[in-house]
Amino acid sequence: MDEVAPPDRHSRSSIWIFVMAFIKKIDSFYEKLHDKLPVVGKAASFLTGVSVLTANSALVGLPVWTMGAAKVLTGSKLTDDALIAITKYWINTNNAVIDHALPHKDWRINLPDDLSEDKQYLLVSNHQSWVDTSIVQYISQDTLPLTRFFTKFNLIYIPVIGQAFYFLDFPMMRRHSKEAIAKNPALKGKDIEEAKRACALLKEKPFTLLNYLEGTRFTQEKHDKQDSPYQHLLKPRAGGLSLAINALGDELDSILDITIVYPDGAPDYDDLWKGNIRRLGVDVTRLTIPDDLFAAIMDGGYDRDEATKKMMFDWLEDIWQQKDARITKMLSEFD
Repeated sequence: MDEVAPPDRHSRSSIWIFVMAFIKKIDSFYEKLHDKLPVVGKAASFLTGVSVLTANSALVGLPVWTMGAAKVLTGSKLTDDALIAITKYWINTNNAVIDHALPHKDWRINLPDDLSEDKQYLLVSNHQSWVDTSIVQYISQDTLPLTRFFTKFNLIYIPVIGQAFYFLDFPMMRRHSKEAIAKNPALKGKDIEEAKRACALLKEKPFTLLNYLEGTRFTQEKHDKQDSPYQHLLKPRAGGLSLAINALGDELDSILDITIVYPDGAPDYDDLWKGNIRRLGVDVTRLTIPDDLFAAIMDGGYDRDEATKKMMFDWLEDIWQQKDARITKMLSEFD
């Protein structure tokens, strides 16, 4: 029987040229639609985004469940790698919609040149919108490991999404209320140990662990209520970051600081898929934690030593002052 020859280099080149030409036509279609019929253009982009998100989620749901169950039963690294690959496919497909169905973007993204998908990072961020996490996923493609963040254990009961968090080793915690801790202070220690156990699941793999240090989305009302000393930020909270450093510090390659600005105001989530976020600034820098602070946190000092807490807050205050000034500068560059 005659052997079938593999496609030659010329054939592969022709296919690539065809694909690129088709993508350019898609880009041009959405650009013209947004220019000539803005309302229709936004509706078309939104419908495309929602359709792809829905179809994409339905497509990966069964594979995630299958690989996740196999991982729980066998502990196999192969199933874990497959889960991460499926999740990256889901993210990258959504990112393709951002690239090609949302035209006229003035998105200015500044990243260090030496980031790697094979490293282990803590990532701290300001927080203004539900869009923030999608932006982190967008800028992370082919640059950072899969992003995870602390979640409540109750989310595990949300179909597909909750189980995906569990299978992908998102740190899921059973947190006790302030009232319960006041009645039984020992519960605070249990919460901390629970968080450390959750973080420990990440130790043997590349990860980006995202922490919104403000603990909530910025609004002017919250800013005024806090009497925040910063123009663009709420006061940072140190507990979650110190816990992550304590649990993962020996494994970390870097602590990164991402600053996200929306010159036209904090968007709602649907604004992303309508193409309403025309202007966006993202800046990622490395943070250097003082050696004495790192050693004190690794020794568990944050939870029992006021001097360590003061060092931590002083360090974060300096970072937040620099971030506040950076936000002012980034916004001015769009004027």
